[in-house]
Amino acid sequence: MGKKTDNQTPAPASASVTAAGPAAGPAAGGRPEAKAGLDARRGALEVLERVRGGEPLDEALGRSGAFTALEGSDRAFARAMASAALRRRGGLDHLIGAYIDRPLPKKAARVMDILRLASAQLLVLKTPDHAAVSTAVDLAGERRETAGYARLINAVARKIARGGTAALDQLPARIDTPGWMWRGWERNFGPVKARAIAAAHREDPPLDIVVKDASAVREWADRLQAEQLPTGALRLRGVSDVTVLEGFAEGAWWVQDAAAALPARLLGDVAGKRVLDLCAAPGGKTMQLAAAGANVTAVDISAPRLERVRENLARTKLRADLVEADLLKWSPDEKADAILLDAPCTATGTIRRHPDLPWLKTEDDVRALSALQARMIDRAMTFLKPGGILLYCVCSLQPEEGEAQAKNALARHDNLRRLPLSADEAGGVDGAVTRDGDLRTLPSMLAERGGMDGFFAARFTVDAN
Repeated sequence: MGKKTDNQTPAPASASVTAAGPAAGPAAGGRPEAKAGLDARRGALEVLERVRGGEPLDEALGRSGAFTALEGSDRAFARAMASAALRRRGGLDHLIGAYIDRPLPKKAARVMDILRLASAQLLVLKTPDHAAVSTAVDLAGERRETAGYARLINAVARKIARGGTAALDQLPARIDTPGWMWRGWERNFGPVKARAIAAAHREDPPLDIVVKDASAVREWADRLQAEQLPTGALRLRGVSDVTVLEGFAEGAWWVQDAAAALPARLLGDVAGKRVLDLCAAPGGKTMQLAAAGANVTAVDISAPRLERVRENLARTKLRADLVEADLLKWSPDEKADAILLDAPCTATGTIRRHPDLPWLKTEDDVRALSALQARMIDRAMTFLKPGGILLYCVCSLQPEEGEAQAKNALARHDNLRRLPLSADEAGGVDGAVTRDGDLRTLPSMLAERGGMDGFFAARFTVDAN
């Protein structure tokens, strides 16, 4: 199933991390280290291996024993290394390949991960050369299948260090994007916007929150010293643990990207109306609708993800009916006034927060998810009262999942009509409304203020037959 993200995943609580990595000293639990920071590198390497095996980064971070055993600055540094190696993987692989005479055999995949990790430290995190190179050699020596490559790793890492950050900086932005993904962006948005999207993916994203009480946005901006975006979201930087911020425990706000917060508002005034939030987890849009006074039924196929919705509702003291079901097999007791369908997708609009996505998703995923999305639209239409509103959205940049999906839905159904958006409804984001009247945000929008996720939304109504 495709990934659907709504709320941002905050970085774990940690002490600050210097460019050299965590401070020297005993490792977690008091075990002395032969070399400062080696545990952090082991944790980052295991995370990279898990992602290479197909696990999403968030899951790899939670399942890696070497990573979860870390604490404080070690954990923060390990996460920074793994994220940087994934975010700049295309460019790092290009530079590494320039110093290797022939491709490494498949059985040496761990060697490539060690080199990516060292290169990310040297060129992205600005780790001192000796620390990045020597720990890479140490990692190689810890396993029989990589020990024979220690001299190669040492030589390549030293050459990359001598080349400096300019070697990476001068590579085109598209190098960190798989070709099939890039072609879709270039075809749909044009080469200039495609390059801007790729450049935006190189930057670490800020943290956005949505305030439960819309009249208190200015108050919470002052209390949290946050920037208020034109969309109404509040933006913070340098946050390591959102749970300790004022207002979190009492549920005054929740974490949700500025772009992800736009679709729910496109349903208009929902106070007192029956609204279905389909594929609802993790619940950001459910909370928006409930806070606006809607009678919300949140449907999701995943019990664990639905439990997260339940926890979010409890913390924010908001109410919604939760239903664990496959919407392709489920039917509501009565038809809805409005439906928000946030369909499963490749989530390529969230790459800046999930740098593993380019290396996990394929064109086959786009095809399979596009077919599923079409079936979900067709099914959701049957849940809607005549004259009601159906809002289809995905956090994907791929046109097959967005613009083409809306066009094809209109072609399939004579009684489905698009309700074009006005520029005012795009939350003050210039260029976010397409010529057809749909919402299309890009990571490069609001770039001077930290960017935003890529989202597509189309608003429809169903006429009586």
